[in-house]
This record gives sequence, C-alpha cells and structure tokens, in this order.
Amino acid sequence: MENWKDSVNFAITVCDADGKIVEMNKKSAATFAKGGGKSLLGQSLLDCHPEPARSKVKKMLAEPFTNAYTIEKNGVKKLIYQTPWLKDGKPAGLVELSLEIPAELPHFARKP
Repeated sequence: MENWKDSVNFAITVCDADGKIVEMNKKSAATFAKGGGKSLLGQSLLDCHPEPARSKVKKMLAEPFTNAYTIEKNGVKKLIYQTPWLKDGKPAGLVELSLEIPAELPHFARKP
C-alpha cells in the first residue's frame, strides 16, 4: 500500500508519551519547515510550542484528552485537532491533524 499519509493535503504530526516527535507526513514537514521540518523527528514537541500551549500539551500527555480549535495565520484558516493515540489500550502519545479550511465553512445538521 502506498504511503497514504504523504498523499493527503493535511498535516499529521505524532508524538510519543514523552512528547518526542516520532512521525510527520510531508504536509507536516512542509508546515514546520521554518522550525526544521523532518529534522524535528526525535525532538520534543514541547520545544515547538510557546506558553500557554506548552502547558496544555504537557497536560494532554499527562491526562490524555482531545483538544480541537481553529486558528488563522497569514490569511489561512485551519482546524487543529489533537488527540491521544493508544497502544495496547493505553495512551501512547498524541496525534495532531492540521487541516486548512475555507473562511466560510458550510455546516449541516443531520437528522436521524
């Protein structure tokens, strides 16, 4: 199977339970190119975040929970979705998805 993670148009960044970056797809490496891109592999995710984000990431590693929000930077709006990943049923780190979204996003309320 082709490496699907490198063919999607959103950033996938994964860290282990200690916050060490263990995986980045091509979009993630491009997104964080100024900070080192793929050379960030093996580095602490905490070093990539200023306060108060650093404290939130520490808390997410200690007490795993999902954090989702939107940001806008240089006119580009993104959805950031950070969530724990599990190994043998136990929290093993975090996955962050970063997706560019349109300024106006349709919302559909589905009925059962």
